[in-house]
Amino acid sequence: MNMAALKNNYREPVLIGCGILKREIDWLIKKNNWLITTTFLDPSLHIDLDALKQNLCAELEKHSGSDKFVFYGECHPLMDDMLSNSKTFRTEGQSCAEILLGNTLYTEELSRGAFFLFEDWVLRWQSIFKKVFGDNQEIVRQIFHEDRKYILAIKTSYSGNYLNEAESIAKYVDLPLRWLCVELDNLESVLLSSINQIGTKSNE
Repeated sequence: MNMAALKNNYREPVLIGCGILKREIDWLIKKNNWLITTTFLDPSLHIDLDALKQNLCAELEKHSGSDKFVFYGECHPLMDDMLSNSKTFRTEGQSCAEILLGNTLYTEELSRGAFFLFEDWVLRWQSIFKKVFGDNQEIVRQIFHEDRKYILAIKTSYSGNYLNEAESIAKYVDLPLRWLCVELDNLESVLLSSINQIGTKSNE
C-alpha cells in the first residue's frame, strides 16, 4: 500500500468522554497538537445509569473500527466491563475530580470532607442535584451533613463566573463554600498517558 492510500485509510484515535471538562480537554489538544478526535457525552448522565450505559455503548459501537479510549472515572458499576467488551480502556482515576486534581490533592480534600462541585453541575443544580436528592431542604441537608464538611467549588482557567450560583447551593445545603483553582497539569498527564497507550496498542 502506498503512502497516499495509507493516509486515506488513517483514522485518528477517538476520545469518548464525559463533557464535564470539555473546554479544558479541547485546549490541551490544541496546545499539544494531539491528533485525536473527540466526542463528549452530557455530564448529567452520571445520575442515570441506564442512560449513561446506553449512550456510552452507542458511542463505543459507533467508533468500533477506530482506536479509542474513554475519559470517565468509575461512573458506572459496569464501566470496566463495557470497555472490555469494546476492547478499549479508560483514563486512570475513580472520578473526574481525581483526574483533574491528582490523587494526592483529591484524597486530601476528600478526607477533609469536601463535596466537589464543578461549573456544569452548579449551573444545572435544579435538573441534576434536586433530581438525585429531592426537593426537601431539610432532608438534603441531612444527607450532605452525614459525611461532608464543606462544598469545594473547582475552577480552572476555562471556568466561567459561577460565584453566585455556588453560594446559593452552599447556603441551600448549609455547608461552607471553598474555592480551589486547579491547573491542568494532572489532566494533561493522564490524557497523554492514554494517548501513548493507544499508540503502543496500535504498534503491537
